[in-house]
Amino acid sequence: MAMNPKQLMQLAERWKILKEQHPRVIEFVRSLGRNSIQPGVILELKVTDNDGRVSVTNMRLTEEDVETIAILKSLRGNA
Repeated sequence: MAMNPKQLMQLAERWKILKEQHPRVIEFVRSLGRNSIQPGVILELKVTDNDGRVSVTNMRLTEEDVETIAILKSLRGNA
């Protein structure tokens, strides 16, 4: 699945906005380092909506997931 240049530019702009609006999250992810993102690691996501309802899910990273994260990291360098 190839992205066209316009989509890449949009992604770069959204990444810039995300970094500006949520610097603590970006720093948290950076602090994990290479050894934390590897197959078998479990990522957990917790969402609390405006009414206080909590939803939680998790995923065990696969080789493919780690590769996808690496691709996203390489895009970060271009943003």
